[in-house]
Amino acid sequence: MSLSSAINSARSGLQLNSLRADIVATNVANANTPGYVRRSVIAAENLLAGEPAGVRSAGVARSQNEIITTQRRALSSDLAQANILSTTWASVSARLGDTPDGSSLFQTISGFETQLTRLASSPESTAVARSVLDAAGTMINEFHSLSQMVTQLRAEADREIASGVDIVNAALQQIRDLNGDISGSDPNSNTTAALYDDRQRALDTIAEYLPIQTVQRDSGVIDVLTQEGVYLLAGEPRFLEFTPAPVFGPNQTLANSSLSGLTVEGTELTPGAASFGAVSSGMFGALFTVRDQDLPEFSAQLDTLAGDLITRLSDDALDPTKTPGDYGLFVDPAPAAGAGLAGRISLNAAVDPSQGGELWRLRDGIGAVTEGPPGNGVIVQNLLDAIRTPQAISASGITGTFSSTEMAAHLSSLTGQKRIQHETVLSSTNTQHTILVETEREESGVNIDEQMQDLLLIEQAYAANARVIEAAKQMIDRLMQI
Repeated sequence: MSLSSAINSARSGLQLNSLRADIVATNVANANTPGYVRRSVIAAENLLAGEPAGVRSAGVARSQNEIITTQRRALSSDLAQANILSTTWASVSARLGDTPDGSSLFQTISGFETQLTRLASSPESTAVARSVLDAAGTMINEFHSLSQMVTQLRAEADREIASGVDIVNAALQQIRDLNGDISGSDPNSNTTAALYDDRQRALDTIAEYLPIQTVQRDSGVIDVLTQEGVYLLAGEPRFLEFTPAPVFGPNQTLANSSLSGLTVEGTELTPGAASFGAVSSGMFGALFTVRDQDLPEFSAQLDTLAGDLITRLSDDALDPTKTPGDYGLFVDPAPAAGAGLAGRISLNAAVDPSQGGELWRLRDGIGAVTEGPPGNGVIVQNLLDAIRTPQAISASGITGTFSSTEMAAHLSSLTGQKRIQHETVLSSTNTQHTILVETEREESGVNIDEQMQDLLLIEQAYAANARVIEAAKQMIDRLMQI
């Protein structure tokens, strides 16, 4: 090898190792950056007239395993769905109560029953009658509060869907722009590797909301589809469409078109819809399930409990003073309103002094014109028996034979089962997701120890090339002295 060839080879080695050192530094600096994929320099041999002439960089490689990334992204959708469902049912269960002893609704119904028991024993006591009225009011307020909670949670889900649509649409536009940048840049440059990382992060953002797949096109460009095959990006973005509801109530439903579904250029993506494109997972899958299925079902169960109380205590056989067919102790002030009875149930004005009624009608009957004998507790005992008597019911997922308190306890149990079910799914999904995240990190993440070892080798190679140039310089200096 000639002296000039040795110098050129050493010089090219210095340049290559300098680039390798920069790449290692970039890797270490981004070791904890989400979506960053480890990079390495692709070394190639320079040839001059068929003879070796040093080395050069053939580009920067990203150490990404697309199969693992695709699997991890799919599990990210499942994890986002499981997390929302688990969180929602944990909130509902905690508010209602996981067990009969801890259930607020159970306690209020049980408290009402206890006060009725006291009044049946002391029908002459005005103080006990007032306690019955207070207990009834507490129970009614609990029904109203739970109904309002359902409305608020559904409204929050609707707002989160709208926010998610904006996030996904922005990510689709970002991917479209990155596609353009990638197609117009050197595919093996460090800059292009950074663009790929940015696009990976945008894809991960979308995957949290709905499962997606990608299709590779020319020049590094990709198209984005839902898992069901609906294009979200095919050259240009196809934006999601959703209209948030201005008002919310028990009668706002997707079925009656008072709530918006999710579409892409007319294709239905709404989870649960009779469409090939219906989304099956992700945050959208969970949020639509919460808004349109789970919470409405829970609201219907509350309505069933409230309706059962009204029906039990409106039985004409309990109170001979009442006009047949009229309401008893509890009423529905707007029976034509449909869903949402738990938010409307009220105390009959005839027994409520604050509404112009008379307290003694608790004892003497809803339709009593004048106060009866203080010691007559027949009607109160009838009301108590109606509360305590098990009755068969099969509605809104509540099936069995229950007293009023037993039905409240059963609803608490059903809600607790839902919570446990979703916590189990979340735990399992989280475990699978963690395993894939760790696997992906091993394949494409940055191991600081390994990078430091590489840096030591780079320093040694750099020093060796520098030594060659130094030796060549000494030889030239010696020749110049001759």
